[in-house]
Amino acid sequence: MQKRTVLQRLGLAGLALSLPLVLTGTAFAQAKPFKIGFILPMTGQAASTGRQIEAAAKLYMAQNGSTVSGRKIELVFKDDGGVADQTRRIAQELVVNDKVDVLAGFGLTPLALATAPIATQSKTPMVVTAAATSMITEQSPYIVRTSFTLPQAAVSIAEWAAKNKIKKVVTLVTDYGPGIDAEKFFKSQFQLNGGQVIAEIRSPLRSPDFAPFLQKVRDASPDALFVFLPSGQGAAFMKQFAERGLDKSGIKLIATGDVTDDEQLNDMGDVALGVVNSHHYSAAHPSALNKKFVSEFQAANKFRPNFMGVAGYDGMRVIYKALEATKGQGGGDALLAAMKGQLFESPRGPVLIDAQTRDIVQDIYIRKVERVNGQLWNVEFDSLKAVKDPGKLK
Repeated sequence: MQKRTVLQRLGLAGLALSLPLVLTGTAFAQAKPFKIGFILPMTGQAASTGRQIEAAAKLYMAQNGSTVSGRKIELVFKDDGGVADQTRRIAQELVVNDKVDVLAGFGLTPLALATAPIATQSKTPMVVTAAATSMITEQSPYIVRTSFTLPQAAVSIAEWAAKNKIKKVVTLVTDYGPGIDAEKFFKSQFQLNGGQVIAEIRSPLRSPDFAPFLQKVRDASPDALFVFLPSGQGAAFMKQFAERGLDKSGIKLIATGDVTDDEQLNDMGDVALGVVNSHHYSAAHPSALNKKFVSEFQAANKFRPNFMGVAGYDGMRVIYKALEATKGQGGGDALLAAMKGQLFESPRGPVLIDAQTRDIVQDIYIRKVERVNGQLWNVEFDSLKAVKDPGKLK
């Protein structure tokens, strides 16, 4: 009797061991979790970017469930500290050891560039939810972007400036890919419309002291100062702008929306009031979808979502819908094909993932910092519709 029981047990054990072997196709794919590996700067100067994207990804999952077409979604968050060598190492580990289905995040351009060859070699879709240099999507056929490009924002504010009696401008940008894009495309569009850039200033990416650059601006005495800074540096810049007295100098401050970052805006104080800037997302965007997004994001995190947050949220949407389109099977090429051409309503407004460039097409808003109900907001007053990346327009 005991022998029979043992045999029965062995038989059951054998059956259990053989189950994965007979699961093929969709059934086998759905037995495995679908892993999204987010590589983000969670520490260091760009930590706010990582915090925003992580919070947004978790919110999207909370709202839309943790299973898509029978696949359990697993989020893996890794901190690269904003260091490209770290990003590359983490990406390799996520692909080889963790066997992630999608890579996502990338808080700064050098971090995205460090990962592009890994995405190509492993045929792993790479969803860029932050880095904004135009040429990033051209570095791998597996890159899809849900954030924005600096040329989209820079061209838009240049057009506004030229139409609003601003003739002479000094540009101040951070000295790396997005800043160089911002400088180049602002200058080109502004000059095309009859304006003059009388000086071009670049500040270092790491721990900049803006005081000497702001003195150069004061000495040049332009009609306006155009500024691009990466997310997280805006509050420090605005503080020094006021300390140097430029807010009372008659020099108008215009910028891309990175400078008047929604998360930091209330910390900037009155110096930010009246700053006109261009961007693809404001927490004050008046749509019902955005009001719901902002309300639920703040309830979960106790801070306001910014443009990085909405890009992380939309990145999750693009991944979820791609997995759904493949009926849960996934696969690098199939997922990539399903990401291309997605058209949807985002908290920021209408969004298209361009099938040719794999880059985002979206409305760009001209906004002014105003105080509403005791808080500072980027209040939209004009928009440019369905703006493609000017860096890719032939």
